[in-house]
Amino acid sequence: MKPSILKVALLLFSGTVFAQDKAEIKEFFWGNNDTYKNTIDIPAKWKNESAVIIYKNEDYDFHKFGKSVTYRSAIRERIKLQDQAAVTEFSEFTYSEKSNPRYGTVVKTVIGIKVLKPDGKEIEINVDKEAVTVDNHKKIAIPNLEIGDVIDTYEYSTESFQSTYDYGFDEVEKTLGGKHPIMNYKLTFQTENDFFVNFNTYNGGPELKEIPLEKRGERKYELTASDLEKNDFPVWFYPLVELPCYKFQVFFARSGKFEKMADAFLPEKEEIVKKTVSKEDVLNYYMNKFRPYGDLGDIERFLKGKTFATNEEKVRAVYYFTRHYYYTMYLEAFVAKESEIMYPFYLYGANPIFFRSDIAFIDHFMAFLKDNKIEYDIIVGTNRHNGPIKDLLIQENATAILRVNTENPIYIDYFSPFSDLDKFSAQLENTDAYALKVTKLKKVVDVENVKLPSSTYKDNTSKQVTNVKINADFNALQLNRETALNGHNKDEEQSDKLYFFDYVNEDYTKYETKSLLDRVKNKKDKEKYTKEFEALINKLKDKRKEELTKETGNEYGVEIEDHSLEIKNTGRFGKTTPFIYKEDFTIKNNLIKKAGENYIFEIGKLIGSQFEVNKKEKNRTNNIYFAFPRSFDDEIILEIPEGYTVTGIEKLNKTVENETGGFTSKAVIEGNKLKIKTFKYYTNYFEPNKNWPKLVDFLDAAYQFNQEKILLKKN
Repeated sequence: MKPSILKVALLLFSGTVFAQDKAEIKEFFWGNNDTYKNTIDIPAKWKNESAVIIYKNEDYDFHKFGKSVTYRSAIRERIKLQDQAAVTEFSEFTYSEKSNPRYGTVVKTVIGIKVLKPDGKEIEINVDKEAVTVDNHKKIAIPNLEIGDVIDTYEYSTESFQSTYDYGFDEVEKTLGGKHPIMNYKLTFQTENDFFVNFNTYNGGPELKEIPLEKRGERKYELTASDLEKNDFPVWFYPLVELPCYKFQVFFARSGKFEKMADAFLPEKEEIVKKTVSKEDVLNYYMNKFRPYGDLGDIERFLKGKTFATNEEKVRAVYYFTRHYYYTMYLEAFVAKESEIMYPFYLYGANPIFFRSDIAFIDHFMAFLKDNKIEYDIIVGTNRHNGPIKDLLIQENATAILRVNTENPIYIDYFSPFSDLDKFSAQLENTDAYALKVTKLKKVVDVENVKLPSSTYKDNTSKQVTNVKINADFNALQLNRETALNGHNKDEEQSDKLYFFDYVNEDYTKYETKSLLDRVKNKKDKEKYTKEFEALINKLKDKRKEELTKETGNEYGVEIEDHSLEIKNTGRFGKTTPFIYKEDFTIKNNLIKKAGENYIFEIGKLIGSQFEVNKKEKNRTNNIYFAFPRSFDDEIILEIPEGYTVTGIEKLNKTVENETGGFTSKAVIEGNKLKIKTFKYYTNYFEPNKNWPKLVDFLDAAYQFNQEKILLKKN
């Protein structure tokens, strides 16, 4: 239900667009009433900009017709191209026409593109003729664009579906400005009865105004802005936290019954635009969302005969059991079904339980806590890139986790195959949140403000030891490296490198449960399924090897060969339990160059690519937002070839440290080994812009190390 990614225009009329002729749509956008059709001049202050948006207009419409609900989105842009980069950027137009599988409808789209030459000539692109399909998208090449041209585009899409209940349209969250300055901007949207609106602007954005309409029950809103400067959207930046922006969502509910069921912080009435969500609103929304519920028989059987020194110990054991028994135990089954090997779920009994949502998981774990008389709260927070909890507006941006109030509080997030206790989303760390207080271990009755815990760069670690050997011909490097990751540094790497076959057997052994194939009784079927599963796993291993060969090569900025991977510890049972893996690979015809009878070795490349702060980025004006504090500890051990000595290691010793982080490196020769240790760390989640030069100091040091070389000198 999201609006198309491209640009479309304002339409003031309602109704289904495709009942009208395309010529009529074109007349509306570019006809006599187009107040911007002759506007080509831009302010002098933007004469050196690559492109300037003369006019940008976004429009959304939400209406119902009997049981049918129609959603329309429209965006128009008129853009002046002022250099070759802009000509290249706008020489291709892409849009999608996709079905919504939930309703079986097709998004219908009308596109208009024209180019205005400096001499006044207008060239309209024949969209139907020029559009080609590439990877489920339509692409239109716009030929003969030149510097000084004005390109004017619109895209108009509608989607209709049947709905007799409640439905939440996808939220829209955008900055008013973009990477090009905007002279004039307008946003409009129109609704009617049974459509509820949450809308607000932030960081100095203009107010939304209601436009009076004659027809009762219909409402229209408008936001306008002008003279919007561009933003570069640099790395480590959260635009919605700092830039003028707006957020809105429309929710459809035909009756009070469905209003109560809605997954949204609804306004009290359709005619009220809800601008803020208080902690009391959050309490009222969640008061009846969570309740202790679920069959605890499996957990009770797991606990039978076990003793625990503390409730904290018991909760930890039950969490990891639950992750297996209601999640990872079924992963092979889902793989088998999706791969069409077999339909497997009958092998798990009449009513197998697989948690598909955070609510189902929290309800079940609440039941366990209640049954064992262990106090807990439900914490509601929002990701840091959304802004603070006080600005929460969209329910989809709220995240609920459990806090078990043992001697050392335990934070419990909905699980993934790699989730850990005490390690919830890094985006929630160090944020203000709401604690929903639970009475009698079952009912949410109150809410209070809380601050969620933080982690440090000493918690989120990466330690890598790389042994390097140069072959006899000096045309290849053999690398063997072992990586150990902790804290949030595990998250992406586990998801990237661990496939289901790397860890499900670990769980089967730990909890004495049966694998999918062990549940198959028929000998002939078991042999067949085993052979097909082995073929699938081998195929997935080949795919992973191909992907990791490319990824590892990208780390060093070179191509690698003969990559192999060994998982030594999955790191799935505790945030301080490291994810450890070993790799062997070869770098050929790179990093070493002959210089007479000596060799120059780009050894700095072995710590991996480093962020280069270019001249433009050094003049940064935005504040800096990191996902989490983190550190990278690297050791490189080079076996010095026989008959050679190493010179130039003094350049490998660097120290730059300050309150934002640091980079240190030390190189020594011990016997026939050159040993290099580097340590890079980021101290905080956030740095004000005034600290950017301090960050640049150690980022530059790390980048400079990456460029360093040594000389292997012939004895």
